[in-house]
Amino acid sequence: MTATEVVHIVDDDAAVREAIAFLLSVADMKARIYDSAEALLEQLDQLESGCIVTDVRMPGMNGLELIARLNELGLSHPVIVLTGHADVPLAVAAMKAGVVDFLEKPVDDEALLAAVRKALMQGGAAASEQAERSELEARLTHLTARERDVFDAIVAGDSNKSAGQRLGISPRTVEIYRANVMTKMKAKTLSDLVRMALRVGRG
Repeated sequence: MTATEVVHIVDDDAAVREAIAFLLSVADMKARIYDSAEALLEQLDQLESGCIVTDVRMPGMNGLELIARLNELGLSHPVIVLTGHADVPLAVAAMKAGVVDFLEKPVDDEALLAAVRKALMQGGAAASEQAERSELEARLTHLTARERDVFDAIVAGDSNKSAGQRLGISPRTVEIYRANVMTKMKAKTLSDLVRMALRVGRG
């Protein structure tokens, strides 16, 4: 959890929005409030990292539809759903759609703070993973076509000899390309390289 992370509160009930924002401010957390799912979606291009707390039942787009839309857009913010007693089946459906937690109204302050802290930690890990993946993909673009072939052969478990046979080059040439790949990908060991390949979906 970092100082830049924000809890985005989506609820059509102004009293609920304000109460949650106040609770979070007392706990030294930043909050932004939105009176509808559509209002949040309009701000996506400037949405700070953090997590989202949303009501399930709202006029217009409901909480489940919001979650589905966020998933479609590939947004990595963890989501906490607030639900009335009659909406528990909807909240269960939301859990299946990947939300971190759901809490029944009236929401217990400590339960909400615990859920938010958990979501922010999860969100921070997801953002860090995404940043690492982007960095690895950028390194990959600096590999030549032949280096990429050797990279794929290495992570597939080929020896220099078998990689050379597959690519029609000598084992010594594979060794040179392999050294280039390790340098460009900033991999210290073979296991580093395999982990990187798995991160970018080449393993």
